[in-house]
Amino acid sequence: MPLFAYATVGDPGPMPFDLNLAGLQNGVLLYLGLSGLVFMVIWIVGYVRR
Repeated sequence: MPLFAYATVGDPGPMPFDLNLAGLQNGVLLYLGLSGLVFMVIWIVGYVRR
């Protein structure tokens, strides 16, 4: 069940490794969200320990 997949005008044909666009979009958004959260936590910890 795709959570945040956007409809595109030209969805690609069959993708390698049985991937689909919705899964890739969800994976990228999850990765960006988690990496941004980790960056903010590390930045705040460094600011507090300064």
